[in-house]
Amino acid sequence: MRTATWHRSRRRRSPLGTVLTLVAIALIASLAAWLTPPGPALTGQAVAVDGDTIKVSGVRIRLLGFDAVELDQSCTRDSGETWECGRAARAFVAKAVEGGDVSCSREGRDRYGRVLARCRVGDTDLGTRIVAAGWAVADLEYALPLAEARIERAGIWSGSFTDPADWRRQKNDAEFDFLGWLLGLFNR
Repeated sequence: MRTATWHRSRRRRSPLGTVLTLVAIALIASLAAWLTPPGPALTGQAVAVDGDTIKVSGVRIRLLGFDAVELDQSCTRDSGETWECGRAARAFVAKAVEGGDVSCSREGRDRYGRVLARCRVGDTDLGTRIVAAGWAVADLEYALPLAEARIERAGIWSGSFTDPADWRRQKNDAEFDFLGWLLGLFNR
């Protein structure tokens, strides 16, 4: 008499299969985010988080079109003196949004769940003010205010600095957080 024994098959999962599953989830999430309308404009009093992020009604907003120095980033003046340019950038943004209603048009979310938007204070584009004052590197749409800041040697252009994206990479802040990115897509 033979007794049947049940064995669970222990199969190793292929790393390729796991990667393909994660890619499929990411594509589905991206498609869902792309098909979802961006939502209503955000309007109200703003608080500066750093040189390119504000909060309006408790919603974190990453301003589009430029990359400001990071809050903990330092720069170097031509004299060799180091200064806290990231904190200076936040102070500039805080003053720029102080006392006025900010109106932001949403354009999606980033991988950290922040709303991506272009914002205005009154009739003035906030990005233009920040870039022209010399607190950021910028995309083509802000080329004129960027050129003005560089010519005037305003803000970070008064000496030397590390590009904000490079600075984040050096500080290991740029590691891709897949779960955070995925949750951010659905955190509307």
